Amino acid sequence: MKQPRIYLLIVLLFNLSILFAQEKKVQRIDKKYDKLAYIKTSEVLLKVAEDGYESAELFMKLGNSFYFNNKMRDAVKWYAKLMEMEDVQVDPEYYFRYSQALKSIEKYEEADNYMRKFNEEKPEDSRAAAFINDVDYLATIEAASNYEAKVYNLPINSKLSDFGGYLYNGKIYFSSTRGGGKNYNWNEQPFLDIYTATNDGNNKYGEVVGLGEPINTKVHESSIAITPDGKFLFFTRNNFYDKKKTKGKDGVNRLQIYRAIKKGESWADIQPVHFNSSEYSVAHPSINADGTAMYFASDMEGNVGLSDIFRANLKPDGTFGNPENLGSLVNTEGEESFPFINSKGDLYFASNGYPGLGSLDIFVIRDFEKNFAEGGMEFKVENVGKPINSPMDDFAYYESVALKQGFFTSNRKGGKGDDDIYGFTILDCEQNLNGIVKDLDSTEPISEAVVSLYDSEGKLLETKNTDEKGLFKFLVNCDKDYLVRVEQEKYIGDEKRIVTPKTSQDLQMELFMELDAQEVGVGDDLAKTLDIPIIYFDFDDSKIRYDASVELEKVLVVLKTYPSMKLDIRSHTDSRGEAPYNLSLSDRRAKSTREYLIGKGIDPERLIANGFGESEPVNKCTDGVECSEEEHQLNRRSEFIISSM
Repeated sequence: MKQPRIYLLIVLLFNLSILFAQEKKVQRIDKKYDKLAYIKTSEVLLKVAEDGYESAELFMKLGNSFYFNNKMRDAVKWYAKLMEMEDVQVDPEYYFRYSQALKSIEKYEEADNYMRKFNEEKPEDSRAAAFINDVDYLATIEAASNYEAKVYNLPINSKLSDFGGYLYNGKIYFSSTRGGGKNYNWNEQPFLDIYTATNDGNNKYGEVVGLGEPINTKVHESSIAITPDGKFLFFTRNNFYDKKKTKGKDGVNRLQIYRAIKKGESWADIQPVHFNSSEYSVAHPSINADGTAMYFASDMEGNVGLSDIFRANLKPDGTFGNPENLGSLVNTEGEESFPFINSKGDLYFASNGYPGLGSLDIFVIRDFEKNFAEGGMEFKVENVGKPINSPMDDFAYYESVALKQGFFTSNRKGGKGDDDIYGFTILDCEQNLNGIVKDLDSTEPISEAVVSLYDSEGKLLETKNTDEKGLFKFLVNCDKDYLVRVEQEKYIGDEKRIVTPKTSQDLQMELFMELDAQEVGVGDDLAKTLDIPIIYFDFDDSKIRYDASVELEKVLVVLKTYPSMKLDIRSHTDSRGEAPYNLSLSDRRAKSTREYLIGKGIDPERLIANGFGESEPVNKCTDGVECSEEEHQLNRRSEFIISSM
């Protein structure tokens, strides 16, 4: 009986010695982990976990190693083990990361559950607020999707990392790790350089050529932007200047933006922008259409989140004013990066702080520059939808409105390498707006009505007349705001606003007009003709109420407009009370109405006033029938019958 126990004790001691050794391994790789050498770190951590070691720290680091290297399926595995551990206090940020990783493998329901946990722990976080404010974000994204925009993998992509397509003077500029040389610890690929290839506009490209010195060096270069006049080129590089690499106080060599000046056919005189720092990164420049501002990403002091979008005024000499953080109306506590400002002033950027399909999605704020210049305090952040966004990382959006083509970068399934550049064509999206104009009362079509189309700024675009069937048609653009207004001489006009869908389709619209000029004759009730509500009196009273006087003013206008018209004023009561009393009461009400109109200048000879008591009810409420106060009040009324024209 003793031998098995001794054997068991030896096994336990042996396992404990292994666990202590593994714990030391985890501690030894901390330094490498903090320097972002994720591939090598994950290999060590993975071996530790496979040997049976379990701890919250290990699962956090394993999950992070795969999460930050975009291996989301593996990140899900290790974050899940972290979530399964009992009596472990988990930083809410891990709920967010786990949710993002789950989205990448399209487990949206489970991802949403962890976003709810994140919201419970950090309700003040803008990422939580964005989720809670649009819990049906998948439907929102689907509505924004444009499946007519076909995307394609560019033929210039390699088996390594390629990203950031940018067009200038018939060439595409992009970044790639294809150059060979020493590998970078983060992803075990060579350092990034900037490359070019001639673009003929038909998805055909010439030979890929490195941009060469002085732009490309032994460190990372990426993400360029050229001013509209072609004088200056801005690009991202590690902090490497005058052949000297500089690190921050924490030993990290960060990203900076540099400026090059056009000299003949080449670029020269490389200079850092004045707001660079060894203690934070600035990266991914984009220049606006008139060359007066640069947008970029940074984690400099005062950030809303991990990285934010900034704007800096660009001067004619290529220098800048002080950068301005676009603030919490744009940035979240997550990552906002890779800004792009198109020629229309729309701001695109990549973010994981807003509800999306996966890790990084591409978002847009339309008319950003105009709203920013006007001091706008609210911006509508929109997910651009599918097929540009996917469950994986999608970023580095670029488009040429003039050339009707664009690029973005993604590590989605089916690519050639790590990150690939995808192209898309900006289609001319138009649709027919088919409308009909009808009479509000009869619903009959109205011909020869004038229908006008206005844009969102109130500018008249086009005018058409309805045909004999009341029909009209306009050709409108997709994803635009319009106002449609109809007018006709005998009618009160109508108008409707419409936001056209993002995809081509036939649209239908109905407009209804109320007849303004109506024919009247002897025997007609003026109250019905002019849609005047019943002239009410309070119970057992003949005094004109204020609301009644407002309606009597309408009768007064008609009598003054038609000076020969004569009216027979008829007053009625409800059935409560004695019939003789009601007859007397109605007579007093009719005369009170007549005296009101006479007091306003109408000739007494034109007005006859008679009371009918309870003898002509408009409903069932006669003697002995139980009715509500509202039903009784319908019988306390006045009528205005035209007796002569």
